[in-house]
Amino acid sequence: MIYSCEPNHESFDPRAFGKVAVLLGGTSAEREVSLASGDRVYAALVRTGVDAVMIDPANNLVEQLESHKPDRAFIALHGRGGEDGTVQGLLELMGIPYAGSGVMASALAMDKYRSKLLMQAVGLPTPDFRLIEDPDHLEYCVEILPAFIKPSLEGSSVGVARVDREQDLYPAWEKASQYGSSVLVEQFIDGPEFTVTVLNGQPLPAIKIESQEEFYDYEAKYLSDDTGYRLPCGLSEGEEQEMQALALTAFETLGCSGWGRVDFMQDERGRFWILEVNTVPGMTDHSLVPMAAKAVGLDFDQLVMEILKTSLTGELSGQCILKEYSAITETEEV
Repeated sequence: MIYSCEPNHESFDPRAFGKVAVLLGGTSAEREVSLASGDRVYAALVRTGVDAVMIDPANNLVEQLESHKPDRAFIALHGRGGEDGTVQGLLELMGIPYAGSGVMASALAMDKYRSKLLMQAVGLPTPDFRLIEDPDHLEYCVEILPAFIKPSLEGSSVGVARVDREQDLYPAWEKASQYGSSVLVEQFIDGPEFTVTVLNGQPLPAIKIESQEEFYDYEAKYLSDDTGYRLPCGLSEGEEQEMQALALTAFETLGCSGWGRVDFMQDERGRFWILEVNTVPGMTDHSLVPMAAKAVGLDFDQLVMEILKTSLTGELSGQCILKEYSAITETEEV
C-alpha cells in the first residue's frame, strides 16, 4: 500500500511561517541548479502569501541573515556549502529554524563514502565501492570494473565518469579529484534506475528514469528534454513497496528528516541497490520530487508548503493526513 500526504491547506495560515529566507545559489559546482530551484521555491511562497526573501550565501550570508532577520529558512542549496551541514549549523547557531535534515544527517548524506559505510553496516544493499585518495591505489579498483568514478563530496553527477577499462581509471580519477575531495569508485549496476521521494516520513511513488545519455548525468538531469520519466514506474506493487521500504530505512539510518530523495539501480536479477540519499533535491522544472508529489495530488506550491512545514515546531511540524494512494493503472511518461 502506497501512501501520500494530503495537506489541510484550508486550516493553515501561511502567515504562521513569518518571514522566510530562501537560500539559493551558493558557491558549489551546483550553483546554477540551486538558483533555478530557489527561484521556483521563492515564487511558490509568494504565490501562497508567504513573506519571503531570497538570500545568496555567496555574498556575506551572516550579514544578510542579520539584516533580514528571517523567522525560518528554506534551504534550496545543492552541493557543498549548503547541503553538507555547514549552512544548517550556522542557522542553528543563529537560532533560525529551517526545513529538512539537520547538521549530522546533511553531512553524512553528502559524504557518499561514509553514507555507504553506514548503509552497508545495517545491511542495506549498496554497490561495492572503494575510496581512493592516492592514484597509486587505483589498482585495487580493477576487480570491481565496470564502475563509476565520482567525487565523494559532490552531487548532481558533477565530475562523474563511467570506466570500463583499467587504463581509463587514472583519467577519470584525475577528473573527479579536481573537485577538492576524495574520489569514490562505485561498481556499475547494469539495469534501470529509479528514485523514491520521502516527504514527512512517507514514501511517494517511485519514478523510473530513462536517460538517453550513457548514464543519468548532469545534462540529462537538468538540461535535456529527451530524458524519459515513467510514473507509474512499471514495477509490481510488491517491488515498489520493497524499494520504498529500503528508501525509508536508508533515510532513517542517516538520520534524515523532512524531505529528500533516495536513488536506486535494479540489477538483472531484480534486486535493488541504493546509490545515495539526497537531503536537498532539485526543485527545477526538470526535477523528480515535484513529479512524484504531483502524482499524489500535490502541486508545486503545495509541495513547497509541506516542505516548509517541517521547519515548524509543535503540532504543525511535519504533520499530514495519510490516505491510500490509488496507483495509475496505465503507464505514461511525465
